[in-house]
Order: sequence, then structure tokens, then C-alpha cells
Amino acid sequence: ARGEAVERALDRAAPAEKPPPPKIIFDAIRHSLLAGGKRLRPALVIAAAEMVGGTQEQAMPTACALEMIHTMSLIHDDLPSMDNDDFRRGRPTCHKVYGEDIAILAGDALLAQSFALIAEETKGVPADRILKVISNLGTLSGAEGLVGGQVMDMQSEGLGGNVELATLEYIHAHKTGALLEAAVVNGACVGGASDEELEVLKRFAQKIGLAFQIIDDVLDATMSGEQLGKTAGKDEAVSKATYVKLLGLEKSRETADTLIREAKAELDVYGEKAIPLLALADFITSRQN
Repeated sequence: ARGEAVERALDRAAPAEKPPPPKIIFDAIRHSLLAGGKRLRPALVIAAAEMVGGTQEQAMPTACALEMIHTMSLIHDDLPSMDNDDFRRGRPTCHKVYGEDIAILAGDALLAQSFALIAEETKGVPADRILKVISNLGTLSGAEGLVGGQVMDMQSEGLGGNVELATLEYIHAHKTGALLEAAVVNGACVGGASDEELEVLKRFAQKIGLAFQIIDDVLDATMSGEQLGKTAGKDEAVSKATYVKLLGLEKSRETADTLIREAKAELDVYGEKAIPLLALADFITSRQN
């Protein structure tokens, strides 16, 4: 039911067309945003909000905004000038269908609309908390977060096993971990969490964020393109630094498992209220795509 609510909200957030035209930009946005996927980030937003006493309705605009920014990052990441991928979520990438120019603009539009959505649609949440969410999300999706991680990732291509583990951890913590942190922390913020609670949830999120990308490295090395819904073996093909390359498969899995255990321990104080977030943490290491 929660997943269906997210899909309905995303459909409303990205209408098929709005006057004035051009319709093509709305088509391109919907092609990528409504392509399915795990919807992990919206789930984290809602679970964190509810754990601290908030509601799904309060959290939904932020949940959709996280998915919109995540989709922007995928559209741009797939471009020929970056990871150069033809498939995403089992379908042709945005630029393969609509061209590079429209794909870039579709990503730009999603990023801009995400902030408008939070500001306009969040109900029953104090204005200062909404401002805090918008500020935090801007920081974590910009040069200090997602974008910075993407830049470091591109600069490390071709270096393979010559990248230091600390550099790789920085890449993963920012390129992937930043938006997972944004999901958990901002979900809790709209739900009414105290500053102390936000610090606890930040630690939880940073650990699951790093574990998520380590498992991505493992899956890229072990699964087929059909299983992943995107091109497999890309990391090896461009000699990208990965945990698998630096630590090996077994040690990478062990590292991810340890991070998830440590993350879950952060939420002990919440008891049964933490069950949805704990389940999402477990999903990170058990997923197959």
C-alpha cells in the first residue's frame, strides 16, 4: 500500500503535460521517473518520519522529491559524457529515447521541481522544518554531496586498484550515500525528530549508504545485465575503483554486513518503531539488483 501511494504521488508530481508545451520534456521526465525501481529512498523517508511520530502524508512530498533527485542523477549518470549507459531499470535510458539535450534538461527540471514540491505540498509541518529540509537536501545533492561524489568517481576512472580505500569510501559516501542520508534525515525532520535524533539517524544512514554502494559493486561484478536491469560489468570495463577490486568479493560482502549490523544497532532505542527502517537496512544487503 505504501509503495502504491508513492507511485500515485509521483504520477501527480510529474503530470503527462502542462500548458504551455513542449510536451516532450514531460514525456522524458515520466519515462525515467515512472520506470519503476526499488523506490528505496521514498521508503526510507516515510519509515524515518513514522518512526519519530510523523505521518506518511507529512513525508510524501519529501519522499517524492528524493526520488526525483535520484532519477535526475541516473539520467545524468547514464549520459555518454559520464557512464555512457544504454539501459536503466530494464528500459532504454532517457538520452537513448529523447536525445542528450532533452535528457539533460529533463534532469534539470526534476531537480528544480523537487524543491518546489517540498515547499508547496508539505502540509502540517512547521515552516522552519520545511526550510531545514530544503537546505539539507540542497547541500547533500550538490557539490558537497552527490555531485562531488560523481566528480571524484569520474576522476578515478581508469585507476582501478590504484585508488586508495579512503578515496573510494569518499566517492561512495557522496555519490550514493548522500541521497540515502538525505532520505532518512529529512524524513525524520518532517516527522518531528529532535536534533539528537537526527544525529543518530545520520549515523544510521551513512552506514547503510556505504553498504548500499558496496553491494552495488558486488552485484556489478557478479550479476548479468538482465538481472540488474542495466549494463553489467561496466565497472571492470572502464577500470573503475570498486570495493571488489580493492578488497575482493568476500571481504566486500563482509564489510557491507558489518556496516548494516552497526547501522541497525543505532536504532535499538526505538524498539518496534524501528522495524520498517531495520527491514530496509536488511534489504540493502539481500537485494539482487
